[in-house]
Amino acid sequence: MNPIKVGIIGYGFSSKCFHLPFILALPDRFEVTAFFQRAEAPKDPKAAEPGSHCTVDHPDAKHYRTADDFFADPDVEVVIVCSRTDTHAEYAEKALLAGKHAVVEKPFTRTTEEADRIISVARERGLILTVFQNRRWDSDFLTLKHLIQNDALGDIKELEIHFDVDFPFWMRNMNKREYTPGDGMMFGLGSHTLDQAQVLFGRPASVTCFLRVLRGVESEVDDSFTAILQYGPPHQDLLVTVKTNIASCMKEQLKYFVRGTKGSYVKHGTCIQERQIFDSLSPRDPKFGVEPVGLHGTLTTTSTCFDGSSQTPGVIQGEDPASTRQYVGRYPTLPGHWLGFYENLADAVQGTAEIAVEPGTSRDVIRTIELGRMSHGQARTVPWS
Repeated sequence: MNPIKVGIIGYGFSSKCFHLPFILALPDRFEVTAFFQRAEAPKDPKAAEPGSHCTVDHPDAKHYRTADDFFADPDVEVVIVCSRTDTHAEYAEKALLAGKHAVVEKPFTRTTEEADRIISVARERGLILTVFQNRRWDSDFLTLKHLIQNDALGDIKELEIHFDVDFPFWMRNMNKREYTPGDGMMFGLGSHTLDQAQVLFGRPASVTCFLRVLRGVESEVDDSFTAILQYGPPHQDLLVTVKTNIASCMKEQLKYFVRGTKGSYVKHGTCIQERQIFDSLSPRDPKFGVEPVGLHGTLTTTSTCFDGSSQTPGVIQGEDPASTRQYVGRYPTLPGHWLGFYENLADAVQGTAEIAVEPGTSRDVIRTIELGRMSHGQARTVPWS
């Protein structure tokens, strides 16, 4: 099949670091055809700074400065929405109405009303609408799913999902004082971690949330949060805590802490793929997504599927205390594979697979954030509605 022709909205950090490296790594599946970037092209692109404009880095692609011209391009088959959060729903809807499939950066939308509207448009038009939930292909999340699916942990009773950061440089732009939908760290990093919780266990039955502002200003916009998710049957004994804290001075941040009836798993560090992209390592490199041994998580398990005699790749090797049959040791982290998002997108557009990230799941993440803000504002646990 011919490569799928892609049009990208925006040429900022997200486009250049989290989308283009993976699209360009699949030249037989995708072709970058057009950009919508309002900034005027430099008069001499060859003399301009690399990364300063789409025409500098992608001279063969078309450059549009207006939305109408971009969406009218008949060549574009898939639109990647990497613009500001307050334009995600607007541009996704325009893409769908123009007959194009749409990929939306996180957060999906600002409200569930926006999400419901564009999901309805996609359904009516028979087009693909998906959300760039790349963290489903994180090395540590793939490993956690593997352990759960292979019964290393038994029935999960408690899970902590962290995405903590220690006053990162990009927080300097968090200077708003009044909250509007789409603002804050729950919509930011929470779009990753709340999605992971939902992938594992579905919609929660209730949400209890605590929002905080730790960056030294008076503001309604959260930079740290703790969301406690509780569930109905069959997970009525499960407690999932999803956290982001910006005052977290650790060399390798805590990522997962899982307790189950057959074992536990503790994981530090963030997925290596982000650092590798910043270091310009190709997603096609064999080392891409492979985590250093020192960051492997610690698995404790009594599951007979994980015994010291097993030769299954990735199964922990350890001693077998006869009294407990408990194994404790470093568990190899599976390779991360953000490229999998775009591999699946290509298959779905070409009709050989179902889309992996259903928009309804991301819509429910937005609803969880809304309920979390309601919980914090009313100082109570809020049932799912």
